[in-house]
Amino acid sequence: MKINKFLILTLIISLQTVFAQQNSVINNIQNVEGSSLVLPQIQVVPIKDSKTAKNYELYIELPEDYSENNNKTYPVLYYTDAVWHREMLSGAAEYMLENVILVGISWQKDVAEDLRQQYGAHASRFTDYSFWKKANPNHPKLKFGQAENHLAFIRNEVIQYVDNNYRTDPDSRSYFGYSLSGAFGAYIVLTQPDTFNNYILGSPLNKGLIPYLSEINTKLGASESNKNNPLHANVYIAYGTLEKEKDEPIDEYLELLKNRKNLSLSVQNKTMEGDHGTAFPRVAVESVAWLSSLMSHVSNTNNEISFWEIPHLNNAFVTTHPEDRKDGILVDTLAVNSKDRKAILKLSQEIFEGNHGSYDALLISHKNKLVFESYYKKGRINVPHGQASAVKAYTSLVLGRAIQMGYLTIEDLHKPLISFLKDIDPKKMTKGAEKITLHKALTMHGGLTIDRDKWKEIEKDSVRLKGQGLVQTLLEQSEPITNESQTYLYGNFNPMLVMTVIDAVVPGTAQDFIKTELLDKLGITNYKWSTHISGLPEAGWRASIMSRDMLKLGNLILNKGKLNGEQLISVDYLTKATSGIVKPTQDWVPKDYRYGYFWYQTRVNVGAKSYDTAFAWGGGGQRVIVIEELDLTIVISGHDGEDDKIMTQISEIIIRAFVTQ
Repeated sequence: MKINKFLILTLIISLQTVFAQQNSVINNIQNVEGSSLVLPQIQVVPIKDSKTAKNYELYIELPEDYSENNNKTYPVLYYTDAVWHREMLSGAAEYMLENVILVGISWQKDVAEDLRQQYGAHASRFTDYSFWKKANPNHPKLKFGQAENHLAFIRNEVIQYVDNNYRTDPDSRSYFGYSLSGAFGAYIVLTQPDTFNNYILGSPLNKGLIPYLSEINTKLGASESNKNNPLHANVYIAYGTLEKEKDEPIDEYLELLKNRKNLSLSVQNKTMEGDHGTAFPRVAVESVAWLSSLMSHVSNTNNEISFWEIPHLNNAFVTTHPEDRKDGILVDTLAVNSKDRKAILKLSQEIFEGNHGSYDALLISHKNKLVFESYYKKGRINVPHGQASAVKAYTSLVLGRAIQMGYLTIEDLHKPLISFLKDIDPKKMTKGAEKITLHKALTMHGGLTIDRDKWKEIEKDSVRLKGQGLVQTLLEQSEPITNESQTYLYGNFNPMLVMTVIDAVVPGTAQDFIKTELLDKLGITNYKWSTHISGLPEAGWRASIMSRDMLKLGNLILNKGKLNGEQLISVDYLTKATSGIVKPTQDWVPKDYRYGYFWYQTRVNVGAKSYDTAFAWGGGGQRVIVIEELDLTIVISGHDGEDDKIMTQISEIIIRAFVTQ
């Protein structure tokens, strides 16, 4: 691509100025005689729009190994403004996305001569990509608003041709458009998002286009009935830092998409250094890297993006013979009968399709060996996944480690919690504060009763809550602690009471202790563990670890606290922690679940047999499930905010498969 031409061609797209691009191009083109460069890997295929009789060309570039792998299918990246975008996308894909078919869609080849003379070879882009039909007196020869027809051509003929003639993956289609063709892509996302799985929209919108998109959106929204099985797409929007005028319209566009009932999107919205022209190379390269991240279960980018910006995988990654990644996890092959194997693979596909909720990973370990590994949606093998309340169970293991090392004893679990905190003043505390023990806190029976609105104000005072000041303040603000108040109450106050004790009794800080005495020993290095306002590690949520590392924690339970022959966690403590001590009272907890020390416990029935099951459980679907009798550890990661009922399938399909092993 000649960047100087691109800079001239794509300065501004709006209803008033988009047409000025072609005049600059004509005035700056230098006619140079010479030979053409023939690129043998590019196939130029003529194609006619059967409804409009317009002629186009497809520039098809196949992966290097295409002819060598006759059974392999490939993702396809379609791009418009093909002459301008081909070289940059081809170069970026060669290094970051080599196993993809590139399909460039040309401008209309047989455009009327008067239009070609006035606007150049790219005249058709103004009509084909525009979704507004308002006439412009400055350009009376252009018939705007042909986006619907051009999209039909792409959907029904271009994609159909490519699928019929090449080994394509129909579940991994992507679109790239920049400037006006980026606006065309925004139109596709809004109107027929199932055309592609992934969209790259470079510098796509100006203020003048939003009213047209809003009108289209209103008509489409009126026909949507519910949110069942919404269409999903990954969308990457990027534009130059000097294009401040695009901030507001792009925000308005994203709000339109957000309010659509039948549309679910993973959106990454970025700015790149530069203006409309100079930002283009960065957008092309970084968007191709983004594409590669959603075509593989192994992330190849270190970009710090939020979990909700992670694009969905186009295809599930499922293996019955996991890779040895030299991460301390032993691997083997899934050895169950063919019927159970098929059932597990079928369940995996159903999970990917969202039939059981929004889940990102499913791992199975049998006899301390990983035998099944799968990733879906936002799941990546090397990216930490949010754990929500499963962090409570991990905090429990940290306490068990402190007991094993002698900083606490089993008997200490029933002593007043405040007896371990030397920096607090018992005289200022509510009556009955001494009734709170580690045992009570670990079983959610601390008995704190605090006005929530008042506490929200107190939380703004980080100095007051620093370190043991957190417990001091909680026990100052609580109503009296009584036998009646010490009933089951799920929340994060109790876990933070436990974390404060850990910090008080171990050498150094609780943060260092967690790292050196638990995570480092397990080989867990890629994680995020947030800090509470008190300055202590969070004890009940806001931590992320990789799914494989969740498996390590489960296997630690399975092996009764031993790791490579070392007793890492107290056996006596683990027995209590994973037993059913109390009955949870939340409406969303099944009636047969019990609660230990931040770990859940239940009996799982498989036919006539019943198995004791311990598990960590976090909102959205994080589970570390341990069935000692079957030598089985199962890990689930997810972001299901509504039902989170995967345990039925886990019991009936996965656990059942190992009953006879």
